[in-house]
Amino acid sequence: MIEIGKNRKTRNTVIYFILIISLLVGTVLLEYFGTTGAWTMMIICIKKSAVMALVAVSMNLLNGFTGLFSLGQAGFMLIGAYTYAIFTIPLAKRDTVYVYFDQVVNFSFPEVLGNFLGGFGMILGVLIAIMLAGLAAAGVAYLIGLPVLRLKSDYLAIATLGFAEIIRAVFQWRKLGPLTNGANPLRNFVTLNSFKITLGGTTLKLGSFVVVLLAIVCIGVIVMLVNSSYGRAFKAIREDEIAAEAMGINLYRHKQMAFCVSCFFAGVGGAMYAMFIDAAQANNFNAAMTYQILLMVVLGGIGSISGSCIGTVLFVFASEWWLRGLDSGTFLGINLPLVFRNGFRLVIISIIIMSVILFFRRGLLGDKELPYYMGRIKEWLQARFNRIKPKAGEQTG
Repeated sequence: MIEIGKNRKTRNTVIYFILIISLLVGTVLLEYFGTTGAWTMMIICIKKSAVMALVAVSMNLLNGFTGLFSLGQAGFMLIGAYTYAIFTIPLAKRDTVYVYFDQVVNFSFPEVLGNFLGGFGMILGVLIAIMLAGLAAAGVAYLIGLPVLRLKSDYLAIATLGFAEIIRAVFQWRKLGPLTNGANPLRNFVTLNSFKITLGGTTLKLGSFVVVLLAIVCIGVIVMLVNSSYGRAFKAIREDEIAAEAMGINLYRHKQMAFCVSCFFAGVGGAMYAMFIDAAQANNFNAAMTYQILLMVVLGGIGSISGSCIGTVLFVFASEWWLRGLDSGTFLGINLPLVFRNGFRLVIISIIIMSVILFFRRGLLGDKELPYYMGRIKEWLQARFNRIKPKAGEQTG
């Protein structure tokens, strides 16, 4: 039995390793060969999917594995986006960004470290800023969690949603303008388009590679946490708080840990989202974004990390690319301007989502991971093959 478990774990590791390597190599090839049309749209969707997948997995850590219904993800993304932007705007461009305010931060981590270490220093500065983005979000989450995590179910969801809206309003407060630029966006910081290398006179863009790699590393850390003793404590709290406490699990401490870790990666996701859209503005991180993230989690399966990733990819590609023709009057070669109008795409997406939920009430993957279903498919194919394969001694044809 132990040997079977080891073989299954090894098989799952190999599957994930192959998928990760294929994805990273594919992003580099797409950036190199895909320069126009559908290829460009695919690159954009891959970047956004990587960012939103990380945020969806961070929400799933809280909602799916710990059983805490939180709706404050967009607010913590906002903190991460602003923290990253503030510490990565070059000194020469700060006056063009803080037009109406005298900025209080007069340095940039990528610029300072880049002057000493060159290109490596710039990358290191970006990583430090991203880490600070996550820590800032986790720090605010710790303070918010002191009163909020004593609530349960819908009350916790309402409280976290309210705090997210408060955070959005505070960051647009004019008196914080020297730091946040008020209601004006922060721009001119290091974005995904800044990552490129020149080989033999050919410029190779690495924006997709960088954002996918960051998302994979962060999701990998969450996977290790879920599979650790802390992850088992989170699941025990989700199943039965009274039984978990009877087993010696400190409920509040583990809830606080899950909340802070989830918000840390939401902050990292917010920094990556700012790098993706080339701007940091509070209005981009509204309640609608939180609902979209929750939809991605439910669509893929609450309690499934690979399900959150798959749900995110399907939602982003469908809403941003595959069904976009429904808003322009032409779809799949059909021209019906009286039917296909602006906003019709959202109606079709809603119908598709309702259909999926009706037939897959626990999401596409439920609480299982992708290798489980790949193993089931393999077993089904083997059973079909053995059923068709003639027995020994039988004549064929």
